Amino acid sequence: MEHRRLGRSGLTISEIAYGNWLTHGSQVEEDAAHACVHAALDAGITTFDTADVYAGTKAESVLGRALKGQRREGLEIFTKVYWPTGPGRNDRGLSRKHVTESCNASLQRLQTDHIDLYQAHRYDSTVPLEETMTAFADLVRAGKVLYVGVSEWRAEEITAGAALARELGIQLISNQPQYSMLWRVIEEEVVPASEEAGVSQIVWSPIAQGVLTGKYLPGEAPPADSRGGHEKVGGSMKPFLTDDILTRVQQLKPIAGDLGLSMAQLAIAWVLQNRNVAAAIVGASRPEQVHDNVQAAGVTLPAEVLARIDEVLGDVVERDAGKTARG
Repeated sequence: MEHRRLGRSGLTISEIAYGNWLTHGSQVEEDAAHACVHAALDAGITTFDTADVYAGTKAESVLGRALKGQRREGLEIFTKVYWPTGPGRNDRGLSRKHVTESCNASLQRLQTDHIDLYQAHRYDSTVPLEETMTAFADLVRAGKVLYVGVSEWRAEEITAGAALARELGIQLISNQPQYSMLWRVIEEEVVPASEEAGVSQIVWSPIAQGVLTGKYLPGEAPPADSRGGHEKVGGSMKPFLTDDILTRVQQLKPIAGDLGLSMAQLAIAWVLQNRNVAAAIVGASRPEQVHDNVQAAGVTLPAEVLARIDEVLGDVVERDAGKTARG
């Protein structure tokens, strides 16, 4: 496993992180979730990402139980706040009340006394940025949070947030966007702004929720046992499951084969070529998926390979900076 510094901070994380969106507490049973976490630990992954909203707060609890007994100093545990976690009007967003209460609840579910990276899961235009960042700063000073990050913020929001964090004497060090060969909306604006602000990307969906594994075929229904075939979690994949995209993805197989990589390894290695990316988040429903994904660590893709990938994918790649996810 290779490791990288996160932003301009002193925090070092594994360049492949384990995330439990769509899996823990919902798609897979707890025994399988624990097996995947232990496979990640065995492979040298030290960075674990979750969120209070995943599986209705259950995902944090599963991760906390799976990591119980591990040396806390050897782990980097990340979680997020923004989406609704209860029925009340204050059970959502980035108000001081919700940020503070959600942090305390996440600490209990994760069975830890501090969160290494606490992330604003979206930008909240209904709350003054000063209120949110001051709440984060207070959590840092209380020792409950070590570093602060964001997720799916636009370039101008990252710039403003990082500047305010500096004024408050804390560090905003990361953004967590969707990023893959097929989804490159951060490249034009978010990445340059982040580099200027000292912020790294921790990217989710580097294999486009499984599409870049090549197991989804044009003209065929998704396999029943796959994420795409899952009644509840497959809906988020629909934009990628077009015949045009799936046909282009199949044409990547010879490129991966020439390099001795699986399709998933090629996809993960591709995002790690971006110098602003500190880590790629991978999920798994089976331990063997973890074992396959971690082989992408430390892989360098030659310039001619990157050019071949661009040529194969052509105009199916989404590059519109305006499509950064919104709340």
